[in-house]
Amino acid sequence: MKQEYAVVTKKLAVVVLISGGGSNLQAIIDAMHHHDLPIEIRAVISNKGTAYGLERARRANIPAHTLNHTDFPDRISYSRALQELIDNFKPELVVLAGFMRILPEAFVDHYMGRMLNIHPSLLPEFSGLHTHQRALKANALEHGASVHFVTNELDGGPLIIQAHVPVHKEDTVETLAERVLEKEHKIYPLAIKWFAQKRLVMQGNHANLDGIPLDKPIKYPG
Repeated sequence: MKQEYAVVTKKLAVVVLISGGGSNLQAIIDAMHHHDLPIEIRAVISNKGTAYGLERARRANIPAHTLNHTDFPDRISYSRALQELIDNFKPELVVLAGFMRILPEAFVDHYMGRMLNIHPSLLPEFSGLHTHQRALKANALEHGASVHFVTNELDGGPLIIQAHVPVHKEDTVETLAERVLEKEHKIYPLAIKWFAQKRLVMQGNHANLDGIPLDKPIKYPG
């Protein structure tokens, strides 16, 4: 896979949404510091005040905010408040990094083409929750992770890049999840970098990389 990057003089403004430990957030932060990822994370927002990812943000001197969904009467009112909070930071890209909330259509439409998600399966296989358990139950030979643009189809937006891992006979949910997570930490910063370099855009129902529509996601080597 070709990985020659254009020179970027202006850092892309990003807001990251999390719900938990924030390991993908940490991978993105590390890529900013050590791999020339040309972005500025203006805020990390969680729907849970106990999310460890908020501490990761603070340690990196990134503004960390909690907007608890339980403080709102319904999903629509929460999403409106969340959108208002996000837009205060004027992001060019919204990154979902383990944000465990279903987003209403109006919210998704507002950020269409500038919101990414990572999912722990080789989409369209095993969309939704409990992906590792379901892969093992189905006796899948391989599993992995996918980065995609977010649309109003759950886990169904245009695919950008996937990383594959073999499924071993002795695998448990935990061992499989650990190997998939290692791949997530590679492919998510890479997809974000392509977007920041303006190499990656969403056009219609396709992801375009370097002006070429991706009929199938790029397969991450290794």
